[in-house]
Amino acid sequence: MLRPALLALPFALACHRGEPATVSHRFEDARHWSAVFDDPARDAWQKPAELVAALGLAPGASVADIGAGTGYFNPHLAAAVGPGGRVVAVDIEASMVAHMTARAVQEGTPQVEARLGSATDPGLRPQEVDLVLLVDTYHHIADRTAYFTRLKDAVRAGGRLVVVDFKAGELPVGPPPEHRIPLATVQAELDAAGWLPFQTLDLLPHQFVVVVQRP
Repeated sequence: MLRPALLALPFALACHRGEPATVSHRFEDARHWSAVFDDPARDAWQKPAELVAALGLAPGASVADIGAGTGYFNPHLAAAVGPGGRVVAVDIEASMVAHMTARAVQEGTPQVEARLGSATDPGLRPQEVDLVLLVDTYHHIADRTAYFTRLKDAVRAGGRLVVVDFKAGELPVGPPPEHRIPLATVQAELDAAGWLPFQTLDLLPHQFVVVVQRP
């Protein structure tokens, strides 16, 4: 999985093409990480229901969650798009994909498809989705300008990309401060990748929410 632990854990810093704070870290033990990522205490600051509601997803929409991990956001996204919509939950760990597949059955959300991606390609089809969501994942991606340039192909015209990641400074959750990417850098990289400036949402206490649009 691409996401960091909720509390400060050891992270391996990898420098890719000079981009700051990119972190390489594997999340192969789905049982262990489920106890972390799906901890009910996370809801107080991650606010999954409020975040998904703020995205204004229409019933029948298709959305991809890249770095979906244990599927923390899947039931919220499934409820937003309804039975006629689709949620493509992408992760680079096969164990997480298996976990999310079982979770979708358990939660009765057949519109959720767990899909194996790679560190350089989420495996989405051309114009497959209306919105792409990345939560606590952006700072794990290498060569981000190239990655998000390619990602535009998976999003329908006028569709959106939403990036949620940790703010600068000392926080009670998230990776160490030196592993975080400043909001201004995120906006500059997405601009370089050809996404249209859209807005930021002042919604979460420890994270910024950037919303950009595909031309």
